[in-house]
Amino acid sequence: MTTDQAAVHESAPPLPAPPAAGILQRPYLLVTVGACALVFLAAFESLAVTTIMPVVSRELDGAGLYALAFAGPLATGVIGMVGAGNWSDRRGPVAPLYVSVAVFALGLLVAGTAGSMAVLVAGRLIQGLGGGAMTVALYVVVARAYPAVLHVKIFAAFSAAWVIPSLVGPFAAGLVAQLASWHWVFLGVVVLVVPALAMLVPALRRVRSGPEDQPAPWALGRLAWAALAALAVLGLNLSAGIPVAGPLVAGAAVVVALLAVRPLVPRGTLTARRGLPSVILTRGLVSAAFFGAEVYLPYLLVERYAFSPTFAGLTLTGGALAWAAASGIQGRLGVRLGSPVAVRIGSLLVLAAIVLALVTTAFGWPAAVAIFGWILAGGGMGLMYPRLSVMTLALSTPDTEGFNSSAMSISDSLGGALALATTGIVFTALTTTAASFAGVFALTAVIAAAGVAIAPRVAD
Repeated sequence: MTTDQAAVHESAPPLPAPPAAGILQRPYLLVTVGACALVFLAAFESLAVTTIMPVVSRELDGAGLYALAFAGPLATGVIGMVGAGNWSDRRGPVAPLYVSVAVFALGLLVAGTAGSMAVLVAGRLIQGLGGGAMTVALYVVVARAYPAVLHVKIFAAFSAAWVIPSLVGPFAAGLVAQLASWHWVFLGVVVLVVPALAMLVPALRRVRSGPEDQPAPWALGRLAWAALAALAVLGLNLSAGIPVAGPLVAGAAVVVALLAVRPLVPRGTLTARRGLPSVILTRGLVSAAFFGAEVYLPYLLVERYAFSPTFAGLTLTGGALAWAAASGIQGRLGVRLGSPVAVRIGSLLVLAAIVLALVTTAFGWPAAVAIFGWILAGGGMGLMYPRLSVMTLALSTPDTEGFNSSAMSISDSLGGALALATTGIVFTALTTTAASFAGVFALTAVIAAAGVAIAPRVAD
């Protein structure tokens, strides 16, 4: 640890605990369980909605707003991330966390009681605002509630909490919708949010409120840029539905998104400056590559290899299990595996997986090759995602933890959104040819290769 990093952790003392305490030992047990529960519920809701939305759209006659129900929360989440980051830097993460959870729950209540598609979309927008803010506030809580030596383990737990819903979420949501009503997929989560937050309360009382001397000013300009980035993300996701001018709208949206994101991330991020800027950029690139390819892998297996949707979906389950396993392994290795090394290995695994999917598509190789590749991709993500989070906090000071945490979350969201939109455009343009899937995997392979090239620069 550098002198600067040591100063960061001395100025933000963690909860008192013996040096050997783990994240599931006192005094961290309740805060660990509560924080992981909130991450789990946010992930579950994101995946569950995908399962029930066709039923909701049919019942509420809302086909015209179907895409907006997915794109809307992603867009408003960017605003929530910036607002929570700024607020956390000013006054600490406690108030932002309480408010963001309340907004998240309010959005669920509105969506769960919706009688029209317009009301449901409004609820989803509110939910996205709260969910984005909640993610950032939780990251700042980690920075101030846990000693640096436990950051690897708590972020590994967060990764597992995010991955597990991909195993049970879609099935559970479908079961609830079938046996009760789709309304309870939203309302049931509200019931669970309350005890999850309650477990955090004792620990939050001991979390330092924020800089006592000169708190960071309100960054209203950054909020405006966040709103512009959100609109660009929204336009990009909706551009595929515009018959003639769609590609032009998409191109303009990408340019606007890149311009708007510059004030929302550390200086030098878009030019891959060494250190924290490259950490943030690498996070965005690997997110874009992974999620841009993931959407089309089951589609490939169904269309080209005659897999049933159930068996095609199991491919993603394999990747999710590998993600969780690799996340746990890197957590146990701790300092024995350097974070820059973990990031380089992880980015290479993601690139290798996408290349395997590309050559499988291009040369008609057995589906098992692409399936094996996706297990590698999940392992790569599980290996590097927690380490990128750890490095972000290690390279932050107490008054920049909120900004940097929000920058990392924004990089995730914008990276995924830009990739999904551009791969959609490529796939649509090549639909009449045999190269539609190859085009998608080629594009995401280029993005992954950029991540591999920048990964060595995460070391300051």
